[in-house]
Amino acid sequence: MEKETIKLNAIINEEPAVLVYFKNNQCAPCIALRPKVQELIKADFPKLRLEIVDSMENPELAGQFNVFANPTLIVFFAGKESIRKSKYVSISELTGEIERLYTLMFD
Repeated sequence: MEKETIKLNAIINEEPAVLVYFKNNQCAPCIALRPKVQELIKADFPKLRLEIVDSMENPELAGQFNVFANPTLIVFFAGKESIRKSKYVSISELTGEIERLYTLMFD
């Protein structure tokens, strides 16, 4: 699992914008929210890389990022955590927060 940590940290540090989606398959909100987040990124934020992490399969990774609830979405811009949302996530609120930072970085 250490390899997963190294890989994710490399992605966060090398990519200009990354959304890490922590989920588990026993979590109904995780299952319902994931396609909405995927569609949001595809439609509105194509330069934002999406990484999905199963917290049950990668508990060390969840621990490293202080993820204690699912779903948890962490957005990194230029390697820095910029947005963190957990449990009940509003897509419209998430969109507004990403849009502000995304526009600063890419426009």
